[in-house]
Amino acid sequence: MDGMVVNIQRFSTHDGPGIRTTVFFKGCNLHCFWCHNPESIHACQEIQFFPRKCIGCGKCFEVCPFNVHEIMEGNRLLHREKCSKCGKCTKVCCSGALVMAGKMMTVEEIVAEVEKDRPFYKNSGGGVTFSGGEPLLQKDFLKALLAECKSRGIHTAVESAINVPWKWLEEIQPYVDLFLVDVKLIDEEKHKQVTGVSNARILENLVKLAEAVCELWIRVPVIPEVNDNIEEIGKIAELVKGLKKVKLIELVPFHGMAKGKYESLGMDYKAADYNPPTDDLMNKLNSILKVKGFTAV
Repeated sequence: MDGMVVNIQRFSTHDGPGIRTTVFFKGCNLHCFWCHNPESIHACQEIQFFPRKCIGCGKCFEVCPFNVHEIMEGNRLLHREKCSKCGKCTKVCCSGALVMAGKMMTVEEIVAEVEKDRPFYKNSGGGVTFSGGEPLLQKDFLKALLAECKSRGIHTAVESAINVPWKWLEEIQPYVDLFLVDVKLIDEEKHKQVTGVSNARILENLVKLAEAVCELWIRVPVIPEVNDNIEEIGKIAELVKGLKKVKLIELVPFHGMAKGKYESLGMDYKAADYNPPTDDLMNKLNSILKVKGFTAV
């Protein structure tokens, strides 16, 4: 069995306990305008183009069958409307100016990569985290990976927005040691405005998951003009306070470092003019969580 992944990141320290290997799946069914991983939004492979890295060797011009590449008035251009995403240009680019975002990998290939970091898991209490995108959109592939890792005694975590049918979560639950659930907002209409989807199913699944799983962490991206205030974080804390097995809420501050990735994909970055929340604001928001009895990160 194989699936589409966009990256395998080693030595991760922010995706669960200990030192972890994070596998990023490709494809997502939310459309958060601030997404920090735009290369994982679409389920298909995509060409990333970094013109500043181009050394002008001309090899991509030679192999492209559709004349996608051009130099005009000294500027290096990529005509995406002509591109078939065959990836021939990425294979001959030695400077990293052209990169294929997304790769089909088998369960065996990914587990082999995960196994390379086993010594770090043992010493730190870490393991593997499957993230995205939305890993549950490739549910059968995810389930096979989780089952194989569990059979090898590797701690497993899944990061998800849980905007999927509940039965999908039930299927993978026996193989998951920790769920990291992304919660953006409580208000349904506002959630629709900033993510493109309702949060009704998300919140319903969250309540069920809190009853069923061994361990559950909540991750809240703190986004300017969306939820970067005491009122919105307080609403999330009130909801989560009534759920069993949730002891930790992690506030993840917005950052603008994804701008270059959006440009490389030819995508519009709608959060380009936003600034990260200040340390003072993050401390105030964390204090709200602590008052309500949570371990805040």
